[in-house]
Amino acid sequence: MKTLLGLFLIATLWLTSAAEPTATKELRPFATAQPLALGEARWTSGFWAERFDLCRTNMLPGMGRLMEGTNYTQFFHNFEIAAGLAEGKYRGAPFNDGDFYKLIEAASASYATSPNDFFDRNLDRAITVIAQVQREDGYIHTPVLVAQRNGDTNAAPFKDRNNFEMYNLGHLMTAACVHHQATGKTNLLAVAIKAAEFLVTTFSNSSPEVARSSVCPSHYMGMVDLYRETGDRRYLELAKKFFELRSQIKDGGDDNQDRIPFERQTSAMGHAVRANYLYAGATDLFMETGDTNLWRPLEPIWHNLIEEKMYITGGCGALYDGASPDGSKDQKNITRVHQAYGRNYQLPNTTAHCETCANIGNVLWNWRMFLATGEARFIDVAELALYNSVLSGVSLNGTNFFYTNPLRVTDPLPTELRWSRQRVPFMSSFCCPPNLVRTIAESTEYAYAKSADAIWVNLYGASELETELPGVGKVKLAQETEYPWNGRVRIRVTETGGKEFALKLRIPGWAKSAAVRINHRPTQISSMPGSYYEMRGAWKAGDIIDLDLQMDTELIEANPLVEETLGQVAIKRGPIVYCLESVDLPRGVRPLDVNLPSDIKLRARYDQRLLGGVVVLEGTAFARTNANWSGQLYRELKTSKPAPIKLRLIPYSVWANRGLGEMSVWLPLARE
Repeated sequence: MKTLLGLFLIATLWLTSAAEPTATKELRPFATAQPLALGEARWTSGFWAERFDLCRTNMLPGMGRLMEGTNYTQFFHNFEIAAGLAEGKYRGAPFNDGDFYKLIEAASASYATSPNDFFDRNLDRAITVIAQVQREDGYIHTPVLVAQRNGDTNAAPFKDRNNFEMYNLGHLMTAACVHHQATGKTNLLAVAIKAAEFLVTTFSNSSPEVARSSVCPSHYMGMVDLYRETGDRRYLELAKKFFELRSQIKDGGDDNQDRIPFERQTSAMGHAVRANYLYAGATDLFMETGDTNLWRPLEPIWHNLIEEKMYITGGCGALYDGASPDGSKDQKNITRVHQAYGRNYQLPNTTAHCETCANIGNVLWNWRMFLATGEARFIDVAELALYNSVLSGVSLNGTNFFYTNPLRVTDPLPTELRWSRQRVPFMSSFCCPPNLVRTIAESTEYAYAKSADAIWVNLYGASELETELPGVGKVKLAQETEYPWNGRVRIRVTETGGKEFALKLRIPGWAKSAAVRINHRPTQISSMPGSYYEMRGAWKAGDIIDLDLQMDTELIEANPLVEETLGQVAIKRGPIVYCLESVDLPRGVRPLDVNLPSDIKLRARYDQRLLGGVVVLEGTAFARTNANWSGQLYRELKTSKPAPIKLRLIPYSVWANRGLGEMSVWLPLARE
């Protein structure tokens, strides 16, 4: 091990210079806003601080133990075998490398705001092995390298277009950039740079067939991340080439969004995770190049998603299995698609797929669309997904996970489904849990942004911000709020150089009204919901800005073309979508027996003892006893006198934390 460590340190020192910028660069020159540097903001208390602490204390250590072990499958052990430190065969999905890189990214992001020796030591230990795995030419993908080490002469790079090599390399690059920013170390960045050099060489004279290996394209984001971190413009040029090559593919399909060139796409189609990653990568590349061919498809695709294909929870990918383009006359072009977006308005509830990764992809894309435009509508969508379909993916103890996130659960289910309706510690496709961990670890990234002379406040949560604005200098802010449980927010200016700059407060699209006070004096607010309210001035330490958002409970109906929710409503308060669980109903009453009066009065009450502390909604509804439907598809309408019942609704994100039971987001309206 001394020899291994010595060689590793020598290699790291030799490659340190490669991590230095090779050219002066302006990051995101075609963006309106810029993200904060890692660690410039941190949660201090309340909703997001509790989830960040859970991530740091439970999720990260638990996932680290799982990924180092071999009980379910292999993650780190595959690297050990590929490095020659152990004997054995590769086990697991071909994307296990990428999932392990996500864990490294999450631990690095956590370290940036909460440094500790445990994370630092274990990151270095893992990176040492990863560096030894990498071939001299920079290629690294343990399924192939383990097979080669075990004598498989057929194992070769990019031989199997569904082997997730580019997906894994993309996550390696992003993780390396986050690790470098968090720790200042170049050991993982050196691995990523070496891998990028392999790709530069491989794609120098490549064909569209090689580009067809880009299944689940995290590498667009990863390559642009590496360009931003190093300043090496060749990596940006390579990202551009990736897009050019995918538009030349002749045998593509919607399962990987390459049936038609990206520039001609107008709707969200195919595999939802791969689609959202593609859209996020295209937005990243647009912000660096200003290429209108990349931007032009994004607006119509976004509108198609928001107006015709997204769940009320921000979930994406309605179908377990679909066909795309569904119903096409040209049947030879129809692709079998896993976790498909499906048709417009095709949003089933019981069989909703809504993979956690797709929902996270929705956040990644909308965050980038916000940076590009500075428009609040994109943060509205990101916030919706974060509070609902993303956080629903993990249990309150941080150790059990959902792969899919249905909006209704019945007992029995109408059809056998392949993913559990209970959160579990492991599933065979383990991409979502480490994706969730890195999302929570990096959640402060979405709270604020900045531009030349402005701070953008995007997500509300008790937090502290310390950053620098060009021409303004250091700015420190402290945010105090119990959001999302109420809409009162206070922002204190704790340090500034006294120069003029703007504070831009997001007025969420769900807010009926908003009021702002500066140093306790009301201001005239003209911004509409779904926009930013700008306050410009020479702020000084001690200044206080109060924002009050009207947070009403609303009954929401769907477009009547969403056939499954006709005559039903969902309940939403602020950014939180609510649901009804059978555990909160009288014995013998099921969620689908419950009818809501259209004028129901729901009282919001914070219950500290329930589900870690949540606001519940309480009121009076009606329950109708439905006769046994066994063996019947249709029957004559039967009426029964409804009985009043006490109703309690909980946030959707925390359902299934109290044992087995039924659940529904959509509830029938009472017959008048």
